[in-house]
Amino acid sequence: MSTPVGDRRIPLNVGPGTWDLIWSHVHRALVANLGLAVSSLPLLLALSVEPRPWRHPFFFTLLSLGVGPSLAAVFAYFRLTVEDERAPVAELFRCYRRLFRPALLAWSPFVLLTAVALTDVAFLRTTAPGPVLVPLLAVVVLIAVSSGIVAMAALPDGRRTVRHTLLAASYASVRRWPLALVNLGLLGAALVLVNQAPLIGLAVVPGCALFVVWHNCRAMSAPARPDPL
Repeated sequence: MSTPVGDRRIPLNVGPGTWDLIWSHVHRALVANLGLAVSSLPLLLALSVEPRPWRHPFFFTLLSLGVGPSLAAVFAYFRLTVEDERAPVAELFRCYRRLFRPALLAWSPFVLLTAVALTDVAFLRTTAPGPVLVPLLAVVVLIAVSSGIVAMAALPDGRRTVRHTLLAASYASVRRWPLALVNLGLLGAALVLVNQAPLIGLAVVPGCALFVVWHNCRAMSAPARPDPL
């Protein structure tokens, strides 16, 4: 007797190696989410209390300075998982402690530049030169945010000084602007998802998005290939 077409089941021939790879990605994302949530807890608590952070720019600018070390620690953990796919959670917090000072020094100029540019946008958008200056300031904000993210991804390599990292990250963001826009779009979408569903979003989205961003930042920081003769 033949089996009805509607009752047929598609066999899932998934080997142990595939499941191990899947769970390694899940473990990496969950550890990154945990580390990011714990290290950015003051900012998350402030955002949960104040739904309009732009009304308190100075306070939230100070809190956003802590995002840089958190990102650097997550990116450093991703780098460790290249050799050990299931690196323990403690490694992420060790990376945070080790990279806190250089990450804060490298992240602060980009945060301050972003804050100044956004303040100028708020004051100039209703003035006569606003239509000309506001788009330029918006580009400055995009480059500053992208450069800060690239700088945090480059810090775990430990081969550059903070000053060299700042210059290299800014150059990479301009030279590889398509990848920079992809990173910003991906992070923007992740923020929207977290804002709509905070608990589920924080548990799932940031680690996956940041892993893709980390890969893009590594590609952006790679030296340019010489043109063939």
